[in-house]
Amino acid sequence: MSKIKSLILGSAAVIAASAGAQAADLPVKAKAVQYVKICSLYGAGFYYIPGTDTCIKLGGYVQADANFNGGNYGKPAWQVVATDVNGAHSRDADFFTTRTRTQLNIDTRTATEYGVVRTFWSSNFQHSTGEGPSSGVLTMDYGFVQFAGFTFGKAVSVFQTPWGAYGGNQNNSFTLGAYDDATGVTQAAYTWQFGNGVSASVAVEDARGIFRGPLINGSAAPTAANLYTGVYASASGGNTAPDITGNIKIDQAAFTAQLSAAAHNIHSTYYGANETTGHPSDAWGFAIQGGLQLKNLPTGPGDKLSISGIYTDGAIKYVISGVTGTSFASYGGGEGGLGYNTFAAFPVADGVFATGGSIEKTKAWGFQGAFVHNWTPNWETSVFGSYTNVDFNTNASAILCAAPAAGTTRSVGATCNPDYNIWQIGSRTAWTPVQNLTFSAEVMYTTLDQNNTGTLTSTTAPTTFKPAGTYEYKDQGIVSGNIRVRRTW
Repeated sequence: MSKIKSLILGSAAVIAASAGAQAADLPVKAKAVQYVKICSLYGAGFYYIPGTDTCIKLGGYVQADANFNGGNYGKPAWQVVATDVNGAHSRDADFFTTRTRTQLNIDTRTATEYGVVRTFWSSNFQHSTGEGPSSGVLTMDYGFVQFAGFTFGKAVSVFQTPWGAYGGNQNNSFTLGAYDDATGVTQAAYTWQFGNGVSASVAVEDARGIFRGPLINGSAAPTAANLYTGVYASASGGNTAPDITGNIKIDQAAFTAQLSAAAHNIHSTYYGANETTGHPSDAWGFAIQGGLQLKNLPTGPGDKLSISGIYTDGAIKYVISGVTGTSFASYGGGEGGLGYNTFAAFPVADGVFATGGSIEKTKAWGFQGAFVHNWTPNWETSVFGSYTNVDFNTNASAILCAAPAAGTTRSVGATCNPDYNIWQIGSRTAWTPVQNLTFSAEVMYTTLDQNNTGTLTSTTAPTTFKPAGTYEYKDQGIVSGNIRVRRTW
């Protein structure tokens, strides 16, 4: 009996061993490999770059704009120069324009013993009215490195408030009265974080591009072109010193407040055609801005009230900033309509000088305000406005009001005062039917408010299609609008 039992047990062992060997030969399902690992250190959307400890996030948007009575992004029809004829309101002006833009941005971050090392890049690919069917423009708004409190590269100026000129409008570039740095400025900056939302920053910035106003050399009598368009040849010299900017900021759940300051070097060319004629000494201008944004308002969740005020002396592009340009000019009622043969034209300049004299700095100040109300989580409406005042001192006014060149005369009893004001008011409504898809429309009214009186008569045509003759100095009101669709990702 024991022999039979041993035989049975031995046979069972052989069968078990054989079955185990066969099971070992069967294919085993491989464990899933996570090729892209989520990085939760810096918020949603970040992933680890494979094989590194660096996190990356891709983002951007596609946007389509239609603009009425002006240029791209609702720019009012206020300039009459070779590159922008809309202010003439003649038949060669664009009564509507379009622009399609695709933005791509890449954000990378790496944790180190010195803190987070961050790089950020943002570029736009866009096509606008007047460009060929397969052409367009590539721009770079931002490209910077941040490390241990430092920022190096093209980034938003530390002078700008956190909301910039976007308090409640979608076209900040042409809403004046506040600093607009939506496309960044090359800089080296340092930020101190004191805790509880309190911080301070200081920077040196290369503001030569769109944040330096030209100088006007008034040694010669103003020509008809100067007076009719506000355009003067720039007498600004080379880049000799960066702008020095700084801010102190408090960011809380209920409000954000910021005080900013900037110092701006003013450097001219020569009095005459060459260096033997001499030149005025350099001068320094400055800008001071204060801003306040109130959040968690009793009017509803997400509502905001944003206000800011700015004063500049010799740094006019801090208050008339962005891509606004260096002149304003608008003609009334084209083709014999209401207000025909009326116009307003002003220069935008850091200062004015004449032979043997110093740079007479231009003073400018302004304020801007906006209120945003959310009707529902999907609908919001804002109202916004601004006011800008430009003041040329007595000496600068005398230079700009010198007797015009031969062939151009002011009427008897006319007064020449180059000071001017610009005020704007508008509203925007936006609908977001699904997350990150927004349809919006904006309308804005702008007034170019001047202090000249009388008429200007010239044997030279003011601009293309405008006949030579007599034109009356008169304030100009402009209505402009924009419709936009944006899908953010």
